[in-house]
Amino acid sequence: MAEIHSPIARFTGPAAAVAALALAAGVLTACGDAGAAITRLTVGTPGPDPYTLVSGTDKTDVKERPKAGGTQTGDSPGLYGGTRQEATCDPQKLIAFLQANPGKARAWAGVQGIPVSDIPRYVSRLTPVLLRTDTLVTNHGYRNGKATSGPAVLQAGMGVLVNGYGVPVVKCNCGNPLTRPDRKISPDGASYTGRSWPGFEKRNVTEIEPRDSEKGTITTFVLVDPEGTMGFERPRATEGEADGPPAELPATETEVTDSESPSPYDSGLESPGTESPGTGTPGTEPTGTESPGTPSPGTGEGGGDSPGSPGVTSHDPGMGGGDPAGSGTGEESRAPISLPPSEEPAPPVG
Repeated sequence: MAEIHSPIARFTGPAAAVAALALAAGVLTACGDAGAAITRLTVGTPGPDPYTLVSGTDKTDVKERPKAGGTQTGDSPGLYGGTRQEATCDPQKLIAFLQANPGKARAWAGVQGIPVSDIPRYVSRLTPVLLRTDTLVTNHGYRNGKATSGPAVLQAGMGVLVNGYGVPVVKCNCGNPLTRPDRKISPDGASYTGRSWPGFEKRNVTEIEPRDSEKGTITTFVLVDPEGTMGFERPRATEGEADGPPAELPATETEVTDSESPSPYDSGLESPGTESPGTGTPGTEPTGTESPGTPSPGTGEGGGDSPGSPGVTSHDPGMGGGDPAGSGTGEESRAPISLPPSEEPAPPVG
């Protein structure tokens, strides 16, 4: 029998035990999230490798949702916020910007898992909202003609576009596509880079999962105003013009429990208007027939964290151009949850 030569075999007693533990720790590190670095992005910060620079998409001093941290479902009442009859994130200007920049459009569509030709219909079906919790995502930038990616926590108050299953898919202040975070990354176990903000805590970082596909796509989102004083409904794929009247706050605003129970607000989840379940992967939006129009791209603003920087609410929500340089982290992300919008999706199994 051939003799097996192992470094551990040279040690006996305590030394062998220490060597074995070190080897086991190395294996666990390779399989877990040890060493993962998550970039914190404050309100108004475009972050690394922005596709463009956009002002007027975020709000400061948003009252955060009482129930934060862990995993939340995209159709949870009050998960997102917004200003009634107003949306600072303009999907049509994003469409126009991508149409005017074919190289970026190809990279952007590749992240979302759709053909470039489907960008107008895909974006037109997204809904502008504000984050009410610090939210973990994979942020995809653009550098040297290619998409970059890295895990990021977006501060509450940042504007995003969400798909029909309630998952953030666009970071409004830079146009970057977003996907769900890598399964191996844990907010509690990772390290953080970038400027922090008052009240930031690892345990309150939220991951958002898609709504149950058996319920179909969301027809109406139940939002909360930035001050946390009222709730209101926003139909999917609208920008404030169809918002419902002021309403009572969702039950989750006054009662925090370990598991959310059904409330009087159901986001249209069980209403007759709910669309039928899909059969693909969440994020796919049906092609439909409506035309998104062809507005002209706006002009962008400069970067930074000042009130006039991209993302912070102002009077100029236009889209900017250019190729700002940055650096991506290259972290592995989950497969895109947005596939060609030729069929309704269903959440992945497992």
